[in-house]
Amino acid sequence: MTADPSIHTIDTGFQRERFDAAYLIVENGRAAFVDCGTGLAVPRMLQALADTGLGVEAVDWLLLTHVHLDHAGGAGLLMQHLPNARAVLHPRGAPHMIDPTRLIAGATQVYGAEEIARSYGRIEAIPAARVVVAEDGHRIDLAGRELLLLHTPGHALHHYCVWDARSRSWFTGDTFGISYRELDSAQGAFIFPTSSPVQFDPEAMKASIQRLMAYGPQAMYVTHFDRVEQVPKLAADLLEQIDAMATIGRQCDGRADRHRCLLAALRALYLERAQAHGCGLDEEAVAAVLAMDIELNAQGLACWLDRARR
Repeated sequence: MTADPSIHTIDTGFQRERFDAAYLIVENGRAAFVDCGTGLAVPRMLQALADTGLGVEAVDWLLLTHVHLDHAGGAGLLMQHLPNARAVLHPRGAPHMIDPTRLIAGATQVYGAEEIARSYGRIEAIPAARVVVAEDGHRIDLAGRELLLLHTPGHALHHYCVWDARSRSWFTGDTFGISYRELDSAQGAFIFPTSSPVQFDPEAMKASIQRLMAYGPQAMYVTHFDRVEQVPKLAADLLEQIDAMATIGRQCDGRADRHRCLLAALRALYLERAQAHGCGLDEEAVAAVLAMDIELNAQGLACWLDRARR
C-alpha cells in the first residue's frame, strides 16, 4: 500500500533526526498541521508548507493531539505565523496552551531552564479566540475532507487521535506507541508503548487502541516516528506489551530499588522483543536508541503505581 501523497511527514528535529514527527495534510489548496514539535521546529514546519507550494494563509487548522512539549511546545509560536489557522485542543489541554505558565513551570522543574531553552525554545500562549475545544467525536472540515477527533486516554488524559477516512489512517500522537525506523526489519516495523509520566493508564490505553482498530485502519501516522502499516499485528504487539509492562510495574513495586528494577526489566523486555523481531542493530545499539524511552517509561510506570496506591 502506497502512502497518501496529500500527507507529508515533517521531521521536527527534536533530540535527533527521525525521532519526532509532525504532519501536514493538504486538500484543495488548504492545509492542516497535526502536531508541531517544539518552538525550534517552526522553521521546518513553515518550510514543509512552502515545499507544497502553499503560503501561510492556506493553513486552516493546527491539530494538537496533546500538549506534551515534543508535540505542542511550538504551537503558540507557529500560530503567530498562520493568520487563518485555529488550534484544536482536547478540553483538558486547551487551558495549558491558552496560558502555558503551569506547563512551562512543570517542564522547567523536571528539565531545568537551560535545557528547556536548548531543546524546546520559546513556549508562547495561543490566544483563546483562536482555540477550538474538541469534545469526543469532534469533526473538522478541511476543504471538504472530514477529519474525526476521538478522545484516546492512556498516554495522557488530554489526548485525542485524528481519523482521516480518505486515507483510512489515524494520526495517533502517542496512543499507538513508538516505532523508530532504525529498528525496522524484514518483519516490518518494531513498536512498543509509551508510558511516559504522568498519566499512564494501561487499561485506558488498551481501550483506546481497540477503539482505533474498530475503524479498520490501513496505516498509522505515529509521532515517533512516521507512517506504519501492518496495523493489526502492531496493535496486538502493543496490547501484549502493555500487559507485560503493567506486570513489570507490579513486580518492581515496593522494592527499595524500584526505579532500577523498572529500568532493567523494561530494557530486557524490549531487547528480547527486538531480537525476536530481527532488528539489524546489535543489543547495545538497540539499547542506545531506546534509552530515553526506557527511562521515561519507567518514570511513567512509577507514577501509575503511586497513583493506584493513593
